[in-house]
Amino acid sequence: MMNTPSSDRPGGSHRSGESNNRAGQRLHPGGGDRKLRSFQVTTLIYDATVSFCARFVDKRSRTVDQMVQAARSGRQNILEGSRASATSSQTERRLVNVARASLDELRLDYEDFLRQRALRAWARKDREALAVRAVGRLVERTDRADPGDRSDEAHAAAYALWLRHCDPAVVANAIICLIHRANNLLGQQIEELERDFIDEGGSSERLAAARITERENQPARSPSAPLAPNCPLCARPMARRTARQGANAGSQFWGCSGYPDCKGTRALGAG
Repeated sequence: MMNTPSSDRPGGSHRSGESNNRAGQRLHPGGGDRKLRSFQVTTLIYDATVSFCARFVDKRSRTVDQMVQAARSGRQNILEGSRASATSSQTERRLVNVARASLDELRLDYEDFLRQRALRAWARKDREALAVRAVGRLVERTDRADPGDRSDEAHAAAYALWLRHCDPAVVANAIICLIHRANNLLGQQIEELERDFIDEGGSSERLAAARITERENQPARSPSAPLAPNCPLCARPMARRTARQGANAGSQFWGCSGYPDCKGTRALGAG
C-alpha cells in the first residue's frame, strides 16, 4: 500500500478549504463529488473487474456477480457518502467504511483466483507491483498539475499495459494493486472525516452552534415585549404566530412550539 502526503480531495485536502470559508456557505457542503481520487480509482477498479470477468471467468459462475457487485459497491458507496456529507458526517463515514469492506471482499476474490489456479501473486516489492504503484504516483502528480485532465479514460489509459494484458495473472495482480491504492485513499479520507468531526462536530452540532450564533446576533427583546407563555395542553413554550385565514386573518396569537404535534393556542394577551 502506498503512502502519499496528500489526502483525497483535489488540491490535497478532503474538505478543500471548507473550514476557512464557512461564511456565506452551507453548513456542510457536499453532494456526489466525482473528482474524489478514491472515486476515480474505484471507477477504474469497477470497469477493470467487469472486463476481467468477461475475459477470464466462466459466465455461469456465481463469482462473476459477486466480484462485479463488490466492485460496484466500493464505487457507489463513495459517491453516496459524498452526497450524504451535506447532512450527516456519521453517514458519510459509515458509507466510506462500507466501500472499504467491499473492496477488501473483491481483493480476496482476486487472490482466490490466483491461488486456485496456481498463478503467481505479486509481492509488495516485486518489480511489477512497484511499476504499477509508480504509475499511480505519476497520475497523482499529473492530476495536481492539471486537474482538468482527471478523466476516467486518462486513468484507464495509464494502466492499460496491465489491465489489457492477455495474461489473467497480470490483470488480477494489477487490480489488487489498485485496490490497495483505493483503500489507502479511503483510509486517509476516514481519518480526515474523523478529524473534522472532532474539530467541528457533526451536522447536529453545527446546526445548534449556528442557531446560538443567530440568537446572539438578534436585537435584544424590548422590556415591554410579552414573555411567551407555556402551552396549556403540553406545557411547552409557545411562539407568536399570525393567522393566515378565517375571520381573524392577520391577527396574532400564541401557538404551541410543538405544532403540528400539539395544536394548543392562547390569545396574545393571555398570561
